[in-house]
Amino acid sequence: MPPSEIDAIRARLAAHPRPADLAARRARIDGLGAGYGLPPDVVVEPVDARGVPAEWTSTPAARSDRVVLFLHGGGYVSGSLTSHRHMVAQAGREAGARTLALDYRLAPEHPFPAALEDALAGYRFLLDAGMAPARIALAGESAGGGLALATALSLRAAGRPLPGCLWLSSPWTDLALTGASLETKAAVDPLLSRAYLSELASLYLNGADARRALVSPIYADLAGLPPMLIQVGSAETLLDDAVRLAAGAGAADVSVHLEIWPAMIHAWHLFYQEVADGRRSLEAAGAFIRAHLDGA
Repeated sequence: MPPSEIDAIRARLAAHPRPADLAARRARIDGLGAGYGLPPDVVVEPVDARGVPAEWTSTPAARSDRVVLFLHGGGYVSGSLTSHRHMVAQAGREAGARTLALDYRLAPEHPFPAALEDALAGYRFLLDAGMAPARIALAGESAGGGLALATALSLRAAGRPLPGCLWLSSPWTDLALTGASLETKAAVDPLLSRAYLSELASLYLNGADARRALVSPIYADLAGLPPMLIQVGSAETLLDDAVRLAAGAGAADVSVHLEIWPAMIHAWHLFYQEVADGRRSLEAAGAFIRAHLDGA
């Protein structure tokens, strides 16, 4: 049988393994996204979001009163507007919304809480622009998923209005690395291992407690958070981060929808132009966002 679409991605990743040098690692993840073009109807507009470099993307169907605020993945040490632009634009198309992606500060140059401060600044930027909180979907992938949750927790603690919904893709929610899937999925996850995640956590935490709720939201009281969609692949070492998060959210009476996509690898949305399940998962995310923001 011919290899599946995701197997072709696996082979490509294996042919270009992660380098040891941090600058080269950052270039590698940027290269994953830069290789995909943007459709001609996508408009990209750089913007300063209260001191945080950011960019709007929109398509002709995007409603001006509906926004997806997106936080990229990369383990808090890499990832950028470049690495995720194509995927963010497609997510906005599916949601019928504009997207605002943040180029938040990265560790080790800027460890916790720099990224969280930037995410909160981006949210305040939208409120200052007159955006209704209930029309904002706060979203993130991998580390960005954990960061999106930490942002929502910070807003709740400050008594500030919460976004209309959360979309969390392959979220990294436990920097203490206690999930069983770190071992049970180690042989099938081509991107993330316990050793690599431990390195990333050390750089981001810079001495902070790994079980602190604002770095590992799996340990937080999740009561009162907005409805959330959690998407994760079955071939991820972070599978248990997503499953345990869904259980904790449900136990706290949060409306939560968990999708486990068979055979999908970490951050498979990035490869949506080649992987049908990447397209379908973005369609599902768009439908979820529409459903929760349209009724606001």
